[in-house]
Amino acid sequence: MKSNGFRFPDLPPRLKNLGDLATNLWFSWHSDAVRLFESLDPHLWKILNENPVRMLREVDVQRLKDVSENPDYLAEYDRVIKAFNSYMRNKNTWFAQHFPEFPDKTVAYFSMEFGIHECLPVYSGGLGMLAGDHLKSSSDLGIPMVAMGILYRESYFNQQIASNGFQQSQYVRNDFDRLPVRLVRNGDNEPVTVRVEVDNREIGVRIWRAQVGRVPLYLLDTDYHENTPEDRKITERLYVGDRDYRLMQEMVLGMGGVRVLKALGIKPSIWHLNEGHCSLLVAERMRDKLKKDGNIMDAQARVRSSTVFTTHTPVPAGNEVFVRSRIEAHLKNLWEALKITDQEFMSLGQNRWNPDPNSFNMTILALKSSVMSNAVSKLHRKVSQKMWSNLWPELPPDRIPISSITNGVHIRTWMAMDMKQLLDRYLGADWRYHQHEPEYWKEKIDSIPDKDIWITHEHLKQILRRDVRLRIQAQMERNGEPPEIISNISRLLDQDALTIGFARRFAQYKRGTLLFRDRERLKRLVNNPDRPVQIIFAGKAHPADQPGKALIQQIYQESRNPDFQSRIVFVENYDMGIARNLVAGVDVWLNTPRRPMEASGTSGMKAACNGAINLSVLDGWWRECYNGENGWAIGEDREYDNEWEQDEADYHSLLRLLEEQVVPMYYDRPETKLPCRWIERMKASMKTAIPQFNTHRMIEEYMESLYLPVLKKKKTKKDNPAS
Repeated sequence: MKSNGFRFPDLPPRLKNLGDLATNLWFSWHSDAVRLFESLDPHLWKILNENPVRMLREVDVQRLKDVSENPDYLAEYDRVIKAFNSYMRNKNTWFAQHFPEFPDKTVAYFSMEFGIHECLPVYSGGLGMLAGDHLKSSSDLGIPMVAMGILYRESYFNQQIASNGFQQSQYVRNDFDRLPVRLVRNGDNEPVTVRVEVDNREIGVRIWRAQVGRVPLYLLDTDYHENTPEDRKITERLYVGDRDYRLMQEMVLGMGGVRVLKALGIKPSIWHLNEGHCSLLVAERMRDKLKKDGNIMDAQARVRSSTVFTTHTPVPAGNEVFVRSRIEAHLKNLWEALKITDQEFMSLGQNRWNPDPNSFNMTILALKSSVMSNAVSKLHRKVSQKMWSNLWPELPPDRIPISSITNGVHIRTWMAMDMKQLLDRYLGADWRYHQHEPEYWKEKIDSIPDKDIWITHEHLKQILRRDVRLRIQAQMERNGEPPEIISNISRLLDQDALTIGFARRFAQYKRGTLLFRDRERLKRLVNNPDRPVQIIFAGKAHPADQPGKALIQQIYQESRNPDFQSRIVFVENYDMGIARNLVAGVDVWLNTPRRPMEASGTSGMKAACNGAINLSVLDGWWRECYNGENGWAIGEDREYDNEWEQDEADYHSLLRLLEEQVVPMYYDRPETKLPCRWIERMKASMKTAIPQFNTHRMIEEYMESLYLPVLKKKKTKKDNPAS
């Protein structure tokens, strides 16, 4: 049989719709759908990285036959398929209800990475997680959206930690036929391709489609026979270090993405750039407009009127800059097509008041080419306005045209199944439709008995402990650790000990080793026999980031030190699968960025929706969420004269909080044997984080603040061409 272009020959007729479910990433945020695949073979499901396409091809055929005759499985299967079909066919979405006057408008959302599920490895970290959650909520709300990214031949590296703690990068080649993507073909069953000019040659680009609920995600690929071996490498790896290949990737995404939509007959009304990597789409669109208008100024204005831009990084090094020689080598055809000089083209990516003649900045190109731009938290807005104030020297910093829409997370993706079931029991299943109603959560969360929320949390903590032990054991066995060392894993992590989680990309400004500033003090804290503390670290450093890798090595070596053994662990190869267990199972989520360098941060939101309590610097989202009752704030909400002073102040604040508030509150167990004050803070965390920091709220803000003004302006011009 065929299902969405996939073949699952062993599927019994009674289960034929499992093929449709496997090829739509809708399954990934619906726990009941995940259970359908997992229950076929739980062990195989984990081995296959929870990939439903591989699962249906590799599971034992007899097992498929058995479940096709199992009444309990079939009842659950029928229920899930009915829910899936109802979701996909529903026309009465939030968007349709609120904006019926724009039924045929489309938003094109471009991003270098998308973190939707671990079975589609086209992501590395926070930017991709945000983009994936953006698509899921857009699908849930019925936003008419298409997305554009790259299908990388090799996953963002698998991290292996050697016995000395050194991060090793292992790249795994993806077999696209075993991923939930399908090649886009024309009516003659031939692959649809577009071509992109690079350095006086043309590169062929294939198109793959992943379905994210109602939203199609098109992923571009140069690794096929039509291209030279060198050009096939363009889409090999995410965030490749070679600057020529990086620029060519951005040409494929930006310029190629515009051509893909044209080839597919899709005419977006809004073009949304998620970070500067995709900025070249504006130059490609200018070329298209120029063919019609014949005037570069008009073409530029028309492109700008339908382009919006989201900036994510307050770190200058995180903004993509290319030297002039590289731009000249690869983009000469583009400025010739625009009928402008090389310097006129370079000026598109430069500050006109103080240009650097040797650089082309993709963020500047995006800011200058967008009718509206936004930062991803209120503090990040101030940082971004200050950072880019030289583009608008005539304006005071608070008037710089960069707004803010604070990030959120997709609750149904990041809330653990056990926690969802708890909410179903006491709130009813319709809590899913009240995600951004603060009053609803203030009232409803308190209706959950303390005992039940604590039992649920303890179970999630147990799942995390089991998962971490298995991963540490596999790591030790791979590194050839002695059997007597491996046998100690059974004592790793105490179910009853206060458990802190710290997981993110290891960059220096995130200060992953801040806790170790005074080892003796930390040693006393974690090894207190009456009130022990344990800390789980996870995260990757970019392969080229040597200081980041040194931080990981330091933490790993400390975890093997007898002073901290069994109290501090480092889990390798952090991905979405590990993240889901970690944010759901820890007691405290720790975040220690050097303020104000955390643009938003979303991991703490994910932890909070599971009842974990944030212990974080007042940066990004936490500065907006913290109210004195829903967690703890490290340090002060102010600027510092130097980094050493800031690090010292934040360290002492962190340790004081742990010693005087966090640890005592966790172990305060009156006669009920429940940590009642702790549970009260868990509930406060959920009551504030869930309704305010979810992507449904975020998408509605994008719709109202960025998308709607563009659509209204277009509608006005259409209704009144003379205006």
